Order: sequence, then C-alpha cells, then structure tokens
Amino acid sequence: MTEEYEVTFIDRDDRSARFLVRGVTPAFANGVRRAMIADVPTLSIDTVRVIENSSVMFDEQLALRLGLVPLTTPDDYRPDDTVTLAIDVEGPDTAYSGDLVSSDEQVQPAEENVPIIDLKEGQRLELEADAELGYGKDHAKHQGGVAVGYRHLQRVEVVGEKGEFEDDEPRIIRGVIEDGGELIDAETFGNDLSQRYPDKELEVSDVPNAFVFDVETDGSMSVDELVLKAVESLEARADELENAVQL
Repeated sequence: MTEEYEVTFIDRDDRSARFLVRGVTPAFANGVRRAMIADVPTLSIDTVRVIENSSVMFDEQLALRLGLVPLTTPDDYRPDDTVTLAIDVEGPDTAYSGDLVSSDEQVQPAEENVPIIDLKEGQRLELEADAELGYGKDHAKHQGGVAVGYRHLQRVEVVGEKGEFEDDEPRIIRGVIEDGGELIDAETFGNDLSQRYPDKELEVSDVPNAFVFDVETDGSMSVDELVLKAVESLEARADELENAVQL
C-alpha cells in the first residue's frame, strides 16, 4: 500500500462508532475486523464455586449465564491474572449482574441490569467466581466486539436527468455515501437515493481502498481501546512472522 492511512469518525460514543478508513486494502480491513473479534483479550467469568443454590436453575446453567456477563477489562491485566467476584441474593428477588461484588474495583459488570436468576420466597443464590483473561478466538464470551463490520465507501455521482416519462423508482443503498467529497449517512434520506436525487440519473461506485467500519463493544472497553488493541495485535503478529522468516 502506497497510500497513507486516513481515519474519519462519522458517529462516535463510548461503546459504538462508525468511521471511515482510507488507504487500506480489503485484506487489511478484514484483518482489522477479525482482530477486533478474536484477538483482543477480555475478562470473563470462568470458574464458579457454588455455596448455596436453592433456585430452579442448575449450577451449570448459572455458570454459563455468569460467563456471558461482560466485565470491564483494565489494561494492566495479563493472561494469568484472575479476579474474584461474589454474589449473595435471597428471594423473593431477582439477582442481577449489578449484585456481583468484585475483589478489584477496576473490574465491574459492564451492565448492571443483566438478569441472572429470579428467586422465589425461601430461595437463595450464593457463590464465588473467578474471572480470567481470554480471547474471542477461543470462546465467544471473550469477544469484546459484539458487532463489527465494514463495507466499501460508495460514491454517488449525478450523470444526467431522467426522461420526462421515466418513473422515479426506489433505489436502496445502505451505510455511508460520498457526494462531492461530503460523507452522508444513507439513513438521512431513508436509504433511498431517489429521495435525495429525484429525477436524476445516478452512477454509484465503490471508492477504492476506502471502508466504513461499524463497531460496537460489549462494554468491557471503549471503541477506541478495542480498535487500537486490534491494530496492535496485527502489528505484533507481523513482527512475529518477520522474526520467524529471518531465522
């Protein structure tokens, strides 16, 4: 690639973002997408020690539910590090992810309102759980990127006027378009080009080496952290390959 990278954010908040990347090949764009899903480690509950469970749910089902609760993941955690969380709820009540008490204040449930179990009168849930750092390529519960996708940036050009008796049929398009250098979200015109360009003949083409990413995290980290760590993992793997070739 001879072009320089250029990144433009279109929409952005702590957990989701839409951004345009120019100067990358389709292979590189797909590598970034896969890295965000598979190669960025997150903390997730792995081992559960049940002290009391008089609910209607088996211990194994509870452990599965707890493993799917997203946990905030500090930068200083390493693969061998663990953190313990505990919960003690007595019915009649509902146990939520926010009832989990962590041994490290940096590690907390990313969402406090994830239901774990509805407890009836006289039922109780008390347990301890160890969360470990893992990768999405090994288990889906470690996927910090819950919705990661990309598509070509499409350029729309007006090439003429429609004939007097030609119908202006809907022309659906998704994502973001480029019009005269301006980036426009297709949702602003109902994803229908005929609404934005009535009675116009249009030419729609993919912009070479320009991709619009849509990224959403599970709350274990911010979008910025997820993207940067994914790129860092690609760089580390490239360095490993370079070193292996030189041996």
